[in-house]
Formats: sequence, structure tokens, C-alpha cells
Amino acid sequence: MPFFDDKMRPVFMISVAAELAEMHPQTLRMYERRGLIRPQRSSKSTRLYSLDDVERLRRIQQLVTECGLNLAGVERVLQMEQEVAALQRRLDELQADMTRLATRAQEELEAVHRSYRKELVPFGSPGEVILVARQRRGRR
Repeated sequence: MPFFDDKMRPVFMISVAAELAEMHPQTLRMYERRGLIRPQRSSKSTRLYSLDDVERLRRIQQLVTECGLNLAGVERVLQMEQEVAALQRRLDELQADMTRLATRAQEELEAVHRSYRKELVPFGSPGEVILVARQRRGRR
């Protein structure tokens, strides 16, 4: 697997992550203290950031600079975004289930229609004689 295919893999030290996110390393430390970011730690306790972490840092920076939010607001927005994403995944699952069940219901309905068509009895006026030709199975 290529090096950057796994966006969750912690590969960047704090200086590189800060540069990629266009912020000071001290800002990353502050965000970590606030619980906004949780970098992995190496065996020597070095902070290691993934591409997902860098994207999250950029999102935090956007909320602070463009939207004017304080860190408490950023925290709430990120939490709500996670909730919305979870709800969207659940909605997608439910829509797939609904589609599958609708298909199954349609198939069962068609099977019922096919079965009662064989059971229909011709009906005519009183006293009218109705002849029904029976088909023999296996013969034409």
C-alpha cells in the first residue's frame, strides 16, 4: 500500500503537521490540550499526526478565522458535524434497507398475482354455459 493511501496513519511530526495546516506548532499543542485534536504518540512520546488530523486542523483554522468562532464554538461545530455524518450514514443504511424491502415486497406481490390468476373461475350470466379448455402439463 502506498505511503499516503491510509489517511488515518500517523506519519507527520508536529512541525510538519503545523506547516501543512499553516499554523504554529504551539497552536497544535493548544488544540490538543482543548481536546480538539488527538495525535498519536510514538514509542518516544513524539506527537504524530495523520492526513486526517491535518484536515481537521485546517477545518478548525477555517472555523476560527473565517467564521470567527472561539474554541468552544469550534468544539461544538465539530461535534455536530460528527453527529450529522453519523446520521447520514444511518439514513443511507435505512434507504438501502427500504429499497431492498420494496423490491422484495414487489416480488412477493407479483408472485401472489401469478398464483391467483390460475385460480380465477370464468363467470357468466345465469344459465350461460362456459367451457374452459384445460391445459395438460408437459404437453403442447
